[in-house]
Amino acid sequence: MACRVYHAELAQVQDHPRLAALLARGNTDGPFDRADWLALLATHAFPGARAFLAVAEDGDGAVLALPLVATRHGLGALANWYSFWARPLTDAPERAEAMLVALARDLARHGALDFAPVPAREAGWMARAFRAAGWVVAVEPAHVNRHMALDGQDFATWWATRPGALRATVRRKGASGAVQCRVGTAFDAGDWAAYEAVYAASWKPAEGDPAFLRAFAQGESAAGALRLGVATLKGQPVAAQMWSVEAGTAFIHKLAHRQDARGASPGTLLSAAMFAHVIDRDGVRAIDFGTGDDPYKADWMDRTRTRWRLHAHHPAAWRHWPALLRGLVRRAAGRSRLAPPPADG
Repeated sequence: MACRVYHAELAQVQDHPRLAALLARGNTDGPFDRADWLALLATHAFPGARAFLAVAEDGDGAVLALPLVATRHGLGALANWYSFWARPLTDAPERAEAMLVALARDLARHGALDFAPVPAREAGWMARAFRAAGWVVAVEPAHVNRHMALDGQDFATWWATRPGALRATVRRKGASGAVQCRVGTAFDAGDWAAYEAVYAASWKPAEGDPAFLRAFAQGESAAGALRLGVATLKGQPVAAQMWSVEAGTAFIHKLAHRQDARGASPGTLLSAAMFAHVIDRDGVRAIDFGTGDDPYKADWMDRTRTRWRLHAHHPAAWRHWPALLRGLVRRAAGRSRLAPPPADG
């Protein structure tokens, strides 16, 4: 396959109609594939670094784009802890692997690639493509993602399948009316201030990039995709959650509750309200709980899948030989593999 391979700056995406369509809201499975998400990451998470799209375009005009950032160690995925996934994007899946081979050959001069978190399906063909282009490739688990599919159920039907202890907590704590929950669908400065105050008083570490998260929330609000929940106790915010809704899926981005209000279970009550909203009002088909296999997520989600990390080194790049040798040792020890198991979603 003859391909034209080039690097595109994120600001150039709108000048390329087919690339712009590929990365546009409405054509992607979620925010993490969109041009606006990638631009936010480049601005907030990688200031001063070169973030770009490595693009392969075949003779028929089909495109494949790999979102990357250049680091002193080589290339990395244009992703961070807010990203549920990172992957190549294409409008011609049947030709994607061949286009990625051409792209990988062009990227060989960078010498090293560390790309995560990748869904299993893309991790498999990424590994094959980079290997075909002469790279030494290993794949290992990055993290677990919990998710659920509703299979046509409304909230009441789905709620009946949840653990009895969870349902009892919501019934018992909700009966008193002490905790009031509301779900906003537009950005509100007061609700956002409540979210930030709750998060600061929660058990969670300091927010990684509050400016990024606020900008993302404002963008999702403008698109009608934001779901911002706040729970109050005696008029004071005690729990808050940020979700978004897109392509039939609700994405749970952030949630927190005040430790000193745990006895009232505001986080659990707010979660129930959020689930009810996106299932019955938004009519989502699936819910994604993002990164991490925290035990409490099992009460809400009944499926898990692995997101993967792809390590690739090109033998011609001698300065990366120490990392290549470390990778070979990891593979020999069974901590990495040539390719992930069959796709798990």
